[in-house]
Amino acid sequence: MTMSNTPMAANPLTRAVLEIDEYASGLGWDQPARLFALVDTARLRDQEPALADQLGLQEAPEAAGLTPIEQDEIPAGKALDEFLGTIAWPDAVVGCALTVERLMLPPSAEASVPEDLDGARLTKWVASHPDRQEVRMTVAVLRDGSRDSALRLREKDTPTEVLTGPELVPGLAEALSATFVD
Repeated sequence: MTMSNTPMAANPLTRAVLEIDEYASGLGWDQPARLFALVDTARLRDQEPALADQLGLQEAPEAAGLTPIEQDEIPAGKALDEFLGTIAWPDAVVGCALTVERLMLPPSAEASVPEDLDGARLTKWVASHPDRQEVRMTVAVLRDGSRDSALRLREKDTPTEVLTGPELVPGLAEALSATFVD
């Protein structure tokens, strides 16, 4: 999936994160989590020319870097951390990415979180908080430990309002990195 609004000056991992964010944005909100394998585009062209042609990569610039390939749907009803614990990537996969929607609170709301809430009750409390915001997080990691992420708020749903950075969602990045540990 090659997207038109992705800045070409960005490093390959940032480009892949922004391509996935743009793809997810085109699907709209209230979507399930989506998992992507990241493969080296040049290697894909050499080893799988028919697949590269099907993905439209034969015309892509040589410096395209990483190609995101969406994986099968994440099983409904299975906790994300449990699901990620079942993944083992083949050697051809140099990284992976996940896009997921969540509710978040601003840092100013953290002090008001009741201490006695379990997971379900905390989720309900956050969902009813007046300062909650819906966010789509796209997080990607490489086997070498590199990571990047993009955050898109539903209320500011434009490509120019997407935040990027390697440490925006550290817990999810750690969980994705663990899928490469033997």
